[in-house]
Amino acid sequence: MAQSKSFQITKWICYVLLTIAATIWLLPAIYALTTSFKSQSDVMQTGFRLLPASWIMDNYVRVLSNTSSAPIVRWFFNSLFISTTHTLLMMVFVSLASFGYARMDFKYRDALFFTILAISMFPAVVNIIPNYMIVHKLGWVNTPLAVIMPGLGGVGNVFLVRQFMQGLPKSYDESARMDGANDFTIYFKIILPLIKPVLIVTSIFSFTGSWNDFLWPTIVLNNVNQLTITAGLQLLQDIYGNYMVIGQLMASAFLAMIPTSLLFIFAQKYFIESLNLNTGIKG
Repeated sequence: MAQSKSFQITKWICYVLLTIAATIWLLPAIYALTTSFKSQSDVMQTGFRLLPASWIMDNYVRVLSNTSSAPIVRWFFNSLFISTTHTLLMMVFVSLASFGYARMDFKYRDALFFTILAISMFPAVVNIIPNYMIVHKLGWVNTPLAVIMPGLGGVGNVFLVRQFMQGLPKSYDESARMDGANDFTIYFKIILPLIKPVLIVTSIFSFTGSWNDFLWPTIVLNNVNQLTITAGLQLLQDIYGNYMVIGQLMASAFLAMIPTSLLFIFAQKYFIESLNLNTGIKG
């Protein structure tokens, strides 16, 4: 009885702490959302006021109707195209690379993998200049390819998928080979369906990472019509910041949050499944 009471107390303490943490995280987002419906005079009033005195849609109308200096609708679809394409290509490259490292036998396989893994430990900022020089030589500057192609073979994703594949019984491969299947058939018809949970998780991480990326797009994209929405928010700050149109900045930021927020809401179960690298294995 004492243990049950102690457990209940601990549970309620956890609930309280999680509620406080959620409030701290959500309050800025809620304040940004409500501010996007405020007039400029309402924003500039002193003191903290969460809800606007009068709800207006003018900030959204102005932001969405701007098609010249800050075409946010175009930026939105630029980001959507880049993030979706990057994610789809990532799934192909990562699954193939992971299959090679996990299911195929070749000389120095593990040494090569752990060498690449060790190199990936360097800060990403170290690669900015070499990556830019490569992109520039290929003529990809100011094109979607400059943002889509780098990072397709992210070692972190390869490591996660490889670990999942290593949990699959090798008897699957052996049985398929006895039936005359080659490596590609084993990958496409046997391994690929089994690694669906971990591929979905890595694709979610890849999409959100590509969508939220700010530094690299601002370096390789300087044409207004080619910008992603995160890089465009910096331009919006320069355009609207001088006039202190905070409501329009908040409206733009909230529009940028919508895809990743919806993705997280509808894919929560896959985040939970990612905690178990043997999700696809039964028996």
